[in-house]
Amino acid sequence: MILIQLLLRHQNKESRVKFKLLSTAVAAGLLGLSGTASAYMAYFGEDLNHSASVALTATPNSSAQEAAFKALLSGVGTENFEGQTVGASTPLALSFPGTGSTTVTATLSGGGGTVAAVTSGSTNGAGRYSVPSSGSTRYWEVNAGTTSGNFEITFSEAIAAFGFYGVDIGDFGGRVSLEFFNGATSVGTQAVAHTVGSGGSTDGSVLFFGAIASGAAEEFTSVKFSTTYGSGDIFAFDNFTIGTRAQVIDPDPTPTPIPGTLLLAGLGLAGLGAMRRRVR
Repeated sequence: MILIQLLLRHQNKESRVKFKLLSTAVAAGLLGLSGTASAYMAYFGEDLNHSASVALTATPNSSAQEAAFKALLSGVGTENFEGQTVGASTPLALSFPGTGSTTVTATLSGGGGTVAAVTSGSTNGAGRYSVPSSGSTRYWEVNAGTTSGNFEITFSEAIAAFGFYGVDIGDFGGRVSLEFFNGATSVGTQAVAHTVGSGGSTDGSVLFFGAIASGAAEEFTSVKFSTTYGSGDIFAFDNFTIGTRAQVIDPDPTPTPIPGTLLLAGLGLAGLGAMRRRVR
């Protein structure tokens, strides 16, 4: 700052005004670059279908987002419902083999959903089926709406990543969103930006949604699914996938920061030098 003041004494009034404006602009730019980051890294992909009777044989968009989600996890645990009893309802015990040194368990509660099944590669005639349809048969099915479609998954320990597939979501105007809790405290919400159809216009569509906490403050012990009824929506869910904090891979290690005062001084001096050349 002393160096800046000495240099300013040799500038005319116009140069001083320009330098002050430059300093203000630099400071504002730095503030703009330090915007608040999202609490969760979210992944979403959707493959639209327009058939209640024909299952999608490929889901490139949702599969790509599932791969991106899993790429930031060192191993995952997945509940694919293949070991569940058809017709079973809540409370339903879930397991996620592969998470950490021990298997994380969970309880699915609330709502009026049941475990459903179809022949591999087919639908139930109304657009719902298991994903991937070529090698699985069972999934979780709920009637959308606040009394029957809202359900919650409570884990045996805090986790940092959660993803799932949704099938036949929103074809009659219904919506789905998530809220994460650490104990009784809400730590974040995520709306799933799926296509909202009407009259079955997007029957049999498939989506993947995943979220990874950015730090310990966003880890959660439960996730609540909230659904809206639309004009009679029924939703299918499959392949609930989780990861603990120890399994999350840092995608961009934080570089050593430059102290803000030094950066401002350096940029200010550079601008002052440019203005001195113009004054001459």
